[in-house]
Amino acid sequence: MAADARFVLIGEATHGTDEFYSVRAEITQRLIRDHGFAAVAAEADWPDAYRVNRYVRGDAAIRDADDALSHFQRFPAWMWRNTVVRDFAEWLRGYNDGIALPALKAGFYGLDLYSLEASIAAVVAYLDKVDPRAATLAREHYACFDLGITRNAQQYGYATMLGASPGCEEEVLAQLLSLRRKRYEYLTRDGFAAGEAYYCAEQNAAVVHNAERYYRTMFTGHVSSWNLRDRHMVSTLYGLADHLHVQRGEPPKIVVWAHNSHVGDARATEMGQRGEWNIGSLVREAHGRSAVLVGFSTHAGSVRAASEWDGPGEVKTVRPALQGSYEALFHEALGGDALVLLRDNEVLYRHLGLSRLQRAIGVLYLPQTERQSHYFFAQLPEQFDALIHIDQTRALLPLAPAAQAPEEEVFETYPTGF
Repeated sequence: MAADARFVLIGEATHGTDEFYSVRAEITQRLIRDHGFAAVAAEADWPDAYRVNRYVRGDAAIRDADDALSHFQRFPAWMWRNTVVRDFAEWLRGYNDGIALPALKAGFYGLDLYSLEASIAAVVAYLDKVDPRAATLAREHYACFDLGITRNAQQYGYATMLGASPGCEEEVLAQLLSLRRKRYEYLTRDGFAAGEAYYCAEQNAAVVHNAERYYRTMFTGHVSSWNLRDRHMVSTLYGLADHLHVQRGEPPKIVVWAHNSHVGDARATEMGQRGEWNIGSLVREAHGRSAVLVGFSTHAGSVRAASEWDGPGEVKTVRPALQGSYEALFHEALGGDALVLLRDNEVLYRHLGLSRLQRAIGVLYLPQTERQSHYFFAQLPEQFDALIHIDQTRALLPLAPAAQAPEEEVFETYPTGF
């Protein structure tokens, strides 16, 4: 089903379950190795993921996969800095070592927009190298975020909502347009390396632009901020597809790694009824059967999650699935792990099409309010093309905390001459 698709979106029912990550990695390895997929695009911050991309595509300055993941330090670090992603990055580095042309090596990229400060620093660092005068202008634009408040994204959003601080919308848009106006000037240097460096910087500028809007809307309504974030992730995905198309000379096939709530079609859930869209609904609407949406579920086990935002990751017991949920149904009917193929399956559509409860655990798990915090109604056959049920699961194993990188190394883009 997935081999010939343009976009294969593979989810996770939690942000902290080993089997979801490891099975997803195994599927992705097969899609890259056997079916020519060009990249993984993950629900991760662009600057942090781009360091992994540099490593898997052969950057000798990054010593190993643990080092490649070292910039994932923002909560929840375990979501990407864990043993499964490390092992996948090592595999992808080895796979790419057998490919001579840099443009044909498979990459690893981030889709998310939470990296406001890191992306600002990355844009300035890039311009310091290629155009110092433009770097001075960028600093002037981004200085807007320092007016009267600490440069903290949530504080910025709250202050602008209250009218205590002017917004930076005009400044970040001006900087993005300024960078794009000089695209061809910057791309005339050093061939492939110049193209990669510019693309990385342009995407960081786009992250700043959309992150500024996101943090201004997050205190005014969940739906509008959710939609803005997922629209940004889809825009980043399509921009990546265009970039790789130019590099490779043909439309690339891409795997997306994100939570079920992002990759399942929102139109088949309570989310859609509230007016929300997500990556799955937008990509499926645009690409139809050339988009394959794969979800995960579990009945019970353990999960790595926090009890509060910015809290430590803990190994928590996942309560058995609630009666009336899809998870409980699979546990009772299947008695173990299973691949449930939903696309074009009329029998399963009749049995599973009735809206049922479905569990979603993010970076927080609150068993004491399980029904209210972690269940919603969905129509599974409309939500996914396939679902992988793993009846008993175990918590994801994080890597040891990474040492803070020296300041001059934190926002490196693509290495010159690579």
